[in-house]
Amino acid sequence: MHKPADVVFGGLFQVHHKTDFPKWTFTSRPQRHRCKSFDILGFRFAMTMAFAIDEINKDTSILPNVTVGYSLFDNCATLIVGFSAALSLTNGQDEQFLLQNNCLGSPPVLGIVGDASSTSSVAIADVLGLYKMPMVSHFATCSCLTDRQRFPSFFRTIPSDIFQVNAMIHILKHFGWTWTGLLVSDDDYGIHVAHSFQSDLTHSGGGCLAYVEVLPWENDPPEIARIVNVIKTSTARVVMAFAHEFFMIHLMEEVARQNVTGLQWIASEAWSTAVVLQTSRFMPYLSGTLGIAIRRGEMPGLREFLLQIRPDQNQNVNYGHSMVKRFWEYTFQCNFDLKDVAESGMPHCTGEEEIENVETVFLDISNLRAEYNIYKAVYALAHALNNMLQCEPGRGPFSGNSCATLETIEPWQLLHYLEKVNFTTSFGDQVSFDENGEALPIYDVVNWLWLPDRRIIVQNVGVVKSLDSNGENLTFDENIIFWNFESNKSPQSVCSNSCLPGTHMTIKKGEPVCCFDCIPCSEGTISSKTGSMECTSCPQDFWSSSRRDHCVPKKSEFLSYHEPLGMCLTAASLLGTFMCAVILGIFTYHRYTPIVRVNNSELSFLLLVSLKLCFLCALLFVGHPSLWTCKLRHAAFGISFVLSVSCILVKTMVVLAVFKASKPGGGEILKWFGTVQQRATVIVLTSIQAAICTVWLVFASPVPHKNTQYHKNKIVYECVVGSTIGFSLLLGYIGSLAIISFLLAFLARNLPDSFNEAKLITFSMVIFCAVWAAFVPAYVNSPGKYADAVEVFAILASSFGLLVALFGPKCYIILFRPEKNTKKGIMGR
Repeated sequence: MHKPADVVFGGLFQVHHKTDFPKWTFTSRPQRHRCKSFDILGFRFAMTMAFAIDEINKDTSILPNVTVGYSLFDNCATLIVGFSAALSLTNGQDEQFLLQNNCLGSPPVLGIVGDASSTSSVAIADVLGLYKMPMVSHFATCSCLTDRQRFPSFFRTIPSDIFQVNAMIHILKHFGWTWTGLLVSDDDYGIHVAHSFQSDLTHSGGGCLAYVEVLPWENDPPEIARIVNVIKTSTARVVMAFAHEFFMIHLMEEVARQNVTGLQWIASEAWSTAVVLQTSRFMPYLSGTLGIAIRRGEMPGLREFLLQIRPDQNQNVNYGHSMVKRFWEYTFQCNFDLKDVAESGMPHCTGEEEIENVETVFLDISNLRAEYNIYKAVYALAHALNNMLQCEPGRGPFSGNSCATLETIEPWQLLHYLEKVNFTTSFGDQVSFDENGEALPIYDVVNWLWLPDRRIIVQNVGVVKSLDSNGENLTFDENIIFWNFESNKSPQSVCSNSCLPGTHMTIKKGEPVCCFDCIPCSEGTISSKTGSMECTSCPQDFWSSSRRDHCVPKKSEFLSYHEPLGMCLTAASLLGTFMCAVILGIFTYHRYTPIVRVNNSELSFLLLVSLKLCFLCALLFVGHPSLWTCKLRHAAFGISFVLSVSCILVKTMVVLAVFKASKPGGGEILKWFGTVQQRATVIVLTSIQAAICTVWLVFASPVPHKNTQYHKNKIVYECVVGSTIGFSLLLGYIGSLAIISFLLAFLARNLPDSFNEAKLITFSMVIFCAVWAAFVPAYVNSPGKYADAVEVFAILASSFGLLVALFGPKCYIILFRPEKNTKKGIMGR
């Protein structure tokens, strides 16, 4: 179809979708191909371009005093036909392009709208790019066309498959579909989509492909049956299909034959609004389909323009009666040729039929999508031409600051302005192209709804668009989405169910990353989210819960007052303290009796006080360790025991001195063991231990420590000694005094007094040394609080040993055998 004017835009549309090519021979002249199977939507696409140009010619705000024409060709859904048509548009070989016999003036066309097919667009743009002929496609989405080096003059008003693939991935991630099947057509469109999807899906973490199948170009029943069997046997419940509608028709016929239900179909823009698939035969399987669809727009006045198209149309517009007649015959199922009427039995077309009286999609303008892209493509060319003609001489972008004129315009000059075009349609959408010739990307998300009255509605349920370079923005109205499942809810499509908190994913060997096992986290690690790839370690003072899904504070372990062991040791300490107090009271009350006064009662009182301190210092080892308890516990224990052992040592020395003094010439020795000397000896011996403790606390003081080495799930609070040498000196000094006391008492054990305290001291020192000899290895090998318990036990055992051995017999005599508590009784006389 052609309409001459000042400038002409070309168009390539699929008005037929089948082509017969006659067989060529060397002996006969080849016949031209014949297009058949009229495509009424393709014809409407072509008429949309005619409408847009007619609207431009009527609009005085754009291209004033310039008329725009068109030359529209049918590509018959065949590459060779579309390619030949594009060359005809470009070189003007057909006679209708010769506007002037001398070939001067504007070229045949300044730009082309089309082609719809990516494969055809690749072939055509390869050639047109050599001559900088602008080509604006309304439907070719192959990402390969973004190569600006190869296709310098190609533009499109539909987003590329790169954006569509990302939009699909957003949908998959939105619904949690990580295990999907992918079907692609056997052409540039499908092959590039398959490549992009396989790389982008894995990179984005959106999931995995259960299978990738290529739909054959021709109807191949065995191959299609094999593909459908793969779909049916796969565990993937979501199937994405990037293919044109004629690929899908053969596929869905086999799906219906095998009755493959329970699938969620995801449609690419190539078939998401295809009426040919919206039939009662296919809807049991395709109902609920989600799809990416071209942005729907509105074009007021389009319906009225379409109603004007008739076979008797004004001849000033060369509709080529054959094309309009074919449209008329297809719509009214009649024939203009009387011969065809006789052969087909169809009624005769008069040309007076009313198209409004026929139910046809040709007049259905409620869902203008591809048409809207055609509309934007035509206006993009028109705005580029308008901007070019507004150039001021001497300020132009071309050589010598020149401008293009209507008489000398070249396609490459229009290309320059097309790259910079920027306008807003009457529908409110902005149109401009980036450095790759891509329009601002935006898609509608549609859902197929099969109503009870058998009507089929393709409803908008969302929008996906690119806001900036950071990615796509997806919005959904999930409340209106129809799911073709009994639950009417979004299906699940995963290879392996997401690992619950407390477990992490381990990829199965030889399987995609979406197929995995769930392994429980090890001790001390957690996973708090569903689908964790790995477990994370808890902080130092925390440990994993029993379910391994969160960290909990580690249990604190120390010798506590609230546990049975701590209670027992505390009770024993208090009992010993109480016994010391009781004995001290008894001795105070009976302080004038012989048994109390013997062997220096002052030392006995001091010994009782020191033992009492020994019992009390045991309490410093119970409870949560703090800086001061750590500092005091060993110092108090060391000094208290040295005081006790010093008193015992002095008492033993006094016993020996008295025995020596009773022999002839031994009186002089007593002057060295008077009361003052006894006190001084105790003070000096105790001061040495105090000095050891002071140096230890100053230079390497014991400090509280959180030990996490004994138990991974517990924090053991303990006091580290700070200096092993200081601790060893403290214990060694006590041991030395104890051994000396034992040796002296052992030597005096057989003295002739009937009540010889040396025997008691010997026995007490045996107990004391045995306890502390057992303490050292037990202490070294006891972890955490048990080391404190061992030390407390040693303190209490040795203290009780001293208390009972030294004061038990005396208390027995004072309380139960008072007749022996006399000087005669003591002296054994």
